[in-house]
Amino acid sequence: MALSMALVIAQAIVAQARPDSFADLAEKISPSVVNITTSTVVASGTNQSPIVPEGSPFEDFFREFRDRNGEGDRPRRTSALGSGFVISEDGYVVTNNHVIESADEIIIEFFSGEELKATIIGTDPKTDIALLKVETDEPLPFVSFGDSDTARVGDWVVAMGNPLGQGFSVSAGIVSARNRALSGTYDDYIQTDAAINRGNSGGPLFNLDGDVIGVNTAILSPNGGSIGIGFSMASNVVTRVVDQLQEFGETRRGWLGVRIQDVTSDVAEAIGLENVTGALVTDVPAGPAEEAGMLAGDVILSFDGKDVADTRELVRQVGNSEVGKTVRVVVFRDGKTQTLKVTLGRRESAEGVVPAAQPGGEPAEPQEKVILGLTLSPLDNNLRDQLGLDSATAGLVVHDVDTLSEAYEKGMRAGDVITEAGQQKLQGLPDLEDRIEDAKEAGRKSILLLVRRAGEPRFVALSLDG
Repeated sequence: MALSMALVIAQAIVAQARPDSFADLAEKISPSVVNITTSTVVASGTNQSPIVPEGSPFEDFFREFRDRNGEGDRPRRTSALGSGFVISEDGYVVTNNHVIESADEIIIEFFSGEELKATIIGTDPKTDIALLKVETDEPLPFVSFGDSDTARVGDWVVAMGNPLGQGFSVSAGIVSARNRALSGTYDDYIQTDAAINRGNSGGPLFNLDGDVIGVNTAILSPNGGSIGIGFSMASNVVTRVVDQLQEFGETRRGWLGVRIQDVTSDVAEAIGLENVTGALVTDVPAGPAEEAGMLAGDVILSFDGKDVADTRELVRQVGNSEVGKTVRVVVFRDGKTQTLKVTLGRRESAEGVVPAAQPGGEPAEPQEKVILGLTLSPLDNNLRDQLGLDSATAGLVVHDVDTLSEAYEKGMRAGDVITEAGQQKLQGLPDLEDRIEDAKEAGRKSILLLVRRAGEPRFVALSLDG
């Protein structure tokens, strides 16, 4: 009897945890959600798709038909629909960048039916966020951002927006997954099974407190409709972007000034790193990191007091940091850790910076030799010209790769240039052989090579024979 009562009480608690209705929440949040209509003028002659195949005998007939109906080569206006939400009583509106991109006119429709023109305050294509502003004499109902980091898989969420042009539609679901990455550098998506369709883009994803924890951005679907896999950019990413757009009209992200790759188990073994963690520095062009003394081959373990698990986490941490801030960066180098102080630059100003060339002298007479499945020779001026390399670049060029070798499996190809082995620069073939012997004597099972292809560096760890 007691067990039966306990089961009944437990079931009642579970039932109370599941909301009977979302009506109160929908009524509370609806006035702050908006429909967005954009219009763009396009040239009909260049963008209009033919309704018959090109070269068809009916092509002239249909062209005359369009001309008679005023559809010739005159510019025409196209429209698109999306969603958004108000974040302040004075009229700031958040939506997706792709909703308003290239728009000539943006109309905001409120839940009351009122329509206002909006201007663009700023956009961030990297996170697909845009900030708009409408002018009004009356204070507008608005919603606040919540802490997306507290959202757990299985939590209830509510999406609202303008799906397929239906306007002010509410759907409910749960958080299906966290920390999803699609294609962007700063991606941090909440995955949800709340129905999200075309037109929902830019709309809010609410928790049950009525706080915005995400901006609905994308869906995964074979047919363009909701199949229960939707993605919302996490509010903790959005708030930082919105704050910068509101203050500066653009983003201002921190810049460390390094190229990096993930640490793999063989790379960790090759350099004596106990755990497979951190971000491996492959190149240090002129910039903040170089000024602080960071070197290619360093593994960044900690940034500004926070552990670095991998490259994605480091990129996000740096991007979220204030420009001009001096941070402590802990790196693993030569078997021990060092702490560097780096004053961050601004990423937007630094994009497109070309890495500094590797220094080095003129190698000895060219000769080929097969090492670790690679047919190698030292760089000379002729090879530098063929590969488009700077005259100061030194190292070994790969002429051929044994297709059965580990080097081939790891992507090394003819034309690659090895500039370092065991985190030491190479001038000639004896240098590589010495590094291999040093690694064997140190009990290493693999050796770390710094490989450049078309100027892009990456580290490759190759197993040692014997």
